[in-house]
Amino acid sequence: MDQFWTQHYPKGINAQIAPPHNTLIDMFDDKLTEYASHEFITNMGVTYSYGQVDSLSLAIAAWIQSLGLAKGSVIGIMMPNVNQYLPIVIGIIRAGMVTTLINPLYSPRELRHQLADSDTAVLFILEPFCKTLEKIIKDTPVKTVVISKIGDMLGVVKGAFVNIAAKYVKKAIPCYQLKSNSRYTVTRYKAFLKRAKKLSYSRPSIQADDLLMLQYTGGTTGVAKGILITNQNVVTATYQFVEWFKPVYDTMSDSTQINTIVALPLYHIYAFICSIVGLSVGQHLTLVTNPRDIEGFIKILRKRPFHLLPGVNTLFQALLMNPKFKDLDFSACKLTVVGGMAATPETAKRWREVTGLPILEGWGMSETLGVGTANPFNGTEYSGNVGLPLLVSISISVMMMKIFSP
Repeated sequence: MDQFWTQHYPKGINAQIAPPHNTLIDMFDDKLTEYASHEFITNMGVTYSYGQVDSLSLAIAAWIQSLGLAKGSVIGIMMPNVNQYLPIVIGIIRAGMVTTLINPLYSPRELRHQLADSDTAVLFILEPFCKTLEKIIKDTPVKTVVISKIGDMLGVVKGAFVNIAAKYVKKAIPCYQLKSNSRYTVTRYKAFLKRAKKLSYSRPSIQADDLLMLQYTGGTTGVAKGILITNQNVVTATYQFVEWFKPVYDTMSDSTQINTIVALPLYHIYAFICSIVGLSVGQHLTLVTNPRDIEGFIKILRKRPFHLLPGVNTLFQALLMNPKFKDLDFSACKLTVVGGMAATPETAKRWREVTGLPILEGWGMSETLGVGTANPFNGTEYSGNVGLPLLVSISISVMMMKIFSP
């Protein structure tokens, strides 16, 4: 096949890549050590370094291994973007298990389907969503539930304040009665983490073609379908995206730590891949728990210079409608990229007027690890199209996909 589109790639971008890692565990071991002293994640004003996440995720992995599960067992996470999210996901993967990312806004019926279809054995869940789980857990294979409060990784004082506010001021915690019984065990995040830090971790033997994720998609056409995603799929998608980012990185000094705004939910493949791309090159990730709170989102953007802002058209529209958004400093921002849905010409025009930046579009789906085509990131104008195929993502990642359920 004549891959003619590669002739239009920006200068310096390779059409073929050779990823330096075979598995995500290899990447985590390498990058969490390399960037140990660098800031990694920030949520609600509390920051954790790569080194801290390294230690946390190893403790989580050790605890998961202590459960005696078979290698490749499925472990779910049902949370919005909070500091707990990435240490848990990294810990699941480091334990040699398969993760399934769950939309915390799922209805009981949708949650039951994913837990049962994926054969999820362990579920990490944020407290506001326990009421939903309580309604259907008896119809699922879940044997262990770990409940985390919103403030569990925000420090003692701030965490307590946030937890009290969430329960009594915002009334965001519906009453629930999840307790350990003969069918399943329930434990608290802080309690399990205290035990986990005393356990020993054993690095599992993982191959490139071993299953890594069950990513559910396509719920708009019936029940959601689980896609089998291997280590090689994610590693390949990560490094082909890193290659596509080269024009952006080339405009920045080596001493600048890129701050990426992660406002899109991490259970979505788009945001998940963005976070792994960020980890692979030592970025700082600002996690936005509730991007629908536009006032709060703008306050977050004001606190620290931001360089990369992935989003969707509706998010950009909502920001533009708030009069305070135009007062932000956009001088550090190098890229605003939209996916998930088409950007409208009106949004792109207004975005350029307010921020001085073009909206660059891409297209992808869960089966292509969030990106299949994209406009070159050195583009200066909104084009209204989805750009060029990213060769490795389409020719390798899609080829290795399977549909998990009909």
